[in-house]
Amino acid sequence: MIATGVEVKINRLESIVEQIGEAVLSTTETIERLAERLETVSTQLEAQGHQVQQQGYQIVALCDAVQTLAESQQNSLQKLNDLTQTLDRFMYLIKGDTD
Repeated sequence: MIATGVEVKINRLESIVEQIGEAVLSTTETIERLAERLETVSTQLEAQGHQVQQQGYQIVALCDAVQTLAESQQNSLQKLNDLTQTLDRFMYLIKGDTD
């Protein structure tokens, strides 16, 4: 009878140890999957970081182009003003000759 009680306790202990082993294996698999997902996310974030950096460079280049365009437009406006004044003088001279 004592042997039967000891045998029952050993069976329980074996069952507990088996459950602990299964839990450890399950936890290990879960951690491995989580590590793979984290690696994927890390890779994606790195790629997005490069994209953001490239977009930053493109924005700077675009700002430079807009500034150059604005300066060019300012120069064109100045030349048009000069041309308008010259044409006004010619018109004045032409009108002066016909009067």
